[in-house]
Amino acid sequence: MSENVVIIPARWGSTRFPGKPLYEIAGKPLLRHVWERCRRARKIDDTIIATDDMRIAEAAFAWGAEVALTSPKHQSGTDRIAEVAARAKKFSLIVNVQGDEPRVDPRLIDRLIETLQKHRKLGIVTAAHPIKNPRDALSPHQVKVVIDRASSALYFSRAPIPSTKNSGRSLFLRHQGIYGFRRDTLLQFVKWKPTPLERAESLEQLRALENGVRVHVLVTKHGSPGVDTPADAEAVAASLCEAPMSPAGRRLQKSRTRR
Repeated sequence: MSENVVIIPARWGSTRFPGKPLYEIAGKPLLRHVWERCRRARKIDDTIIATDDMRIAEAAFAWGAEVALTSPKHQSGTDRIAEVAARAKKFSLIVNVQGDEPRVDPRLIDRLIETLQKHRKLGIVTAAHPIKNPRDALSPHQVKVVIDRASSALYFSRAPIPSTKNSGRSLFLRHQGIYGFRRDTLLQFVKWKPTPLERAESLEQLRALENGVRVHVLVTKHGSPGVDTPADAEAVAASLCEAPMSPAGRRLQKSRTRR
């Protein structure tokens, strides 16, 4: 029986933020926040952390996560999750969630799976959301995507695309680094060599487009902030503390007050 899985690639080394996966945010390691959010997705059978670092593996084991140890030679998170998928033939649909997305929406993960299940010819699904302030589109750290009328990606870039003088509604879409793969597509993707546009933009998703693979883009109202620097981590920590309490949490709080 085929299963759906989230695989979270995690590595220790980061030029701007070494040790990022275990950086504590609101009392928990960053990676644990990501793992817990992924486990709330209803259409996922397994959630696996893929890493080559024993510090990350041991910490994840301690909080109860399933961990897959991978080769230290991988150049990208996609290569890392492909190694795990290649070993486990039971996984037919694989969602790649970056290990620095502590606010990833479990409902978005479910939508990625639903889209792949509904459209059997799709090999890759990802997500994007509108950039509210057009000035943010100037940042090379914000990856932009343009799509066609069928919501297929036309191009991804670090440059502000599309180039527009329109003073009305912003056409800029920020790409969110989450992907749903059909297993065969993922394993084929990592066999292809890096392509010219991919090297020019330093964006591996362009490898799929350059090899003729359709990448479907789910456009959501809002995205989730990633963590690239310690300052980002502090901002996320503040947002977690300010997040509204769930109905269940409010009921629990009331019951404790009565006591």
